[in-house]
Amino acid sequence: MYSQGTLTKENYGRDHHPRNFCMWLAGGGIKGGVTYGETDDFSYNVVANPCHINDLNATLLHCLGIDHERFSFKFQGLD
Repeated sequence: MYSQGTLTKENYGRDHHPRNFCMWLAGGGIKGGVTYGETDDFSYNVVANPCHINDLNATLLHCLGIDHERFSFKFQGLD
């Protein structure tokens, strides 16, 4: 499903699917054949196992052998 209509036009700076996205990961210690999370029948809302971008970044850093607790900085006062 692809939509850039008025239904999602003002969501979070993204013109389509503002609430979820997919990503393929390979190599670097990533376990193959895993699907994580689930969306509704319209692929619009997350219904199971949401993953915050900070958690994804921490996982990627871990797979690269970098301690995410030491490799962090505040962005505009946010952590």
